[in-house]
Amino acid sequence: MKNIDMSDHLNQTCVIIGASHAGVNAAFALRKEGWSGPITLIDADPHLPYHRPPLSKAYLTSDDDINSHLLKPISSYQQNDIELKLGVAVEELDAKTNTLLLANGEQLTFGKLIIATGAHAFVPPIAGLADAKNVFTLRNAEDVNRIRETYRNLAEQQRQRVAVIGGGYIGLETAASLRKMGADVTVIERESRILARVTTAQMSKFFTDLHQQRGVDIATDKQVDAISVSDSGYVLRCADATEIQCDMVIIGVGVSVNTKLAAQAELMLENGIAVNAYGQTSNPAIYAIGDCSYHHNPHYDRKLRLESVQNAVDQAKVAAAHLCGKPQTYDAIPWFWSDQYDVKLQMVGLSDDHDEAITRQEIEPNKFSVWYFKQHELVAVDAVNQAKAYVLGTKLIKTRQAVNKAHVADTSIELKLANLID
Repeated sequence: MKNIDMSDHLNQTCVIIGASHAGVNAAFALRKEGWSGPITLIDADPHLPYHRPPLSKAYLTSDDDINSHLLKPISSYQQNDIELKLGVAVEELDAKTNTLLLANGEQLTFGKLIIATGAHAFVPPIAGLADAKNVFTLRNAEDVNRIRETYRNLAEQQRQRVAVIGGGYIGLETAASLRKMGADVTVIERESRILARVTTAQMSKFFTDLHQQRGVDIATDKQVDAISVSDSGYVLRCADATEIQCDMVIIGVGVSVNTKLAAQAELMLENGIAVNAYGQTSNPAIYAIGDCSYHHNPHYDRKLRLESVQNAVDQAKVAAAHLCGKPQTYDAIPWFWSDQYDVKLQMVGLSDDHDEAITRQEIEPNKFSVWYFKQHELVAVDAVNQAKAYVLGTKLIKTRQAVNKAHVADTSIELKLANLID
C-alpha cells in the first residue's frame, strides 16, 4: 500500500448509501477505526435503521412498532457524529465528479463512497397481478406493516386464507408466522420440493413435514401463471391448471440486486457489484458491501454474493478498516439461520457442491444435524435445534481438520471436538 497522508485522507467526507446492517455497521466501524471526517448515511426507508431478520418472524406476529427493533438508538448516531438522511432515495451517482443527486433535489459530494444498497424483492410475471390489491412482498418494515393490517382486517371477516408463493426460507418463515396468527396457509413452490435451491432433499422433507404437521398446505411443482379476483377473494391459476383459492398473497421468490447506481458509476458488475478483498469496486474511491456485493471467499476459493447479516457486518468492518489505512482482507465462513415454529436451523459453510452428507440424529425427534463433505473435507453443517453441532462444525470448517465421519453419525459418542477429529 502506498504511503499516504492519513490525516488528510481521514478528513474526507464518506457517504454511505443504504442504512441496513451493512451500511450502519460501516458507519460505526469507520468511527471506531479513526475516520474523523463527515459521515453521511442515506436510505429511502424513513425509519431509523432496524434489524431485518425479525420482519418475517417476531415483528410480523406482534403489535410492535419498528422502533422496538432498532439497530442503534438515535443517540448513538448523534454521539458518533453520523448524519442520517432517511426517507430520501439517491437518484443519480456521478463517479466523475463524486456527486450524488437525491430525490428531493439535494446534491452531495463525497471523497469516499460505500454502496450498501442491498436488493429488492423479485416479483415474477403473473397475469392479473396489477389488479390484485392484497398482494405483498416482504422486504422492509412498511411491507410487514401492510401485511399485518391487511391480514387482521381480513381475519375479522373470517377470510384467513393466505397463499405464500415461494418455498425458500423467507416464504417458510412467513408461513410459520401466519399460522401462529391463525391463517390458513398454502405454500406454493415451482420446484419439486421446498428449499430445493439451498439444501438437501432430507432437509426439505423435514421442513415439509414440520409445516404440514402445523396445518400448512405445501404445493410443489406449481408455477403460478395468473391471478384473478373472485367473489370470495382471489384465484391463483397454475401452469398445470391447478387453482388455489386465497384472500391474500405474499410473494417470496427471491431478490434482484440493486445495481442502478453502480451501473451509473460504470462499476464492474458481476452477479452484483464486483469487489476486491477490501470491498473496493473497480473505482477505488467506491466500496460495495452486503447483499449487493460479489466477492471472493478465500476458504472456498470462489466468488459469492451472500444475503446474510453476518456477511453484511463482516464486509462493513473490512471496508471501514481499509478506508482508515488499516487493511485487512475479507476471510469469513458464511453462516445463516432460520426460525420456524419451535425449530431453529443454524447453517455454517456452503453445501451446494458437496459429494457426501452424513446425518447425526439425536434422541429428540426434532434435533439433528447434517454434515456435508467434499472430497473428505467438511464444508458445511446444517444443525436443527443442535447449537453444539453448529459451533463444532464452524471450528472444524475453519481449521480444515480431518473429521471422523463414523463418530459424526454415532450418537453413542459424545459430540465434542476431541471425538470428531480424525
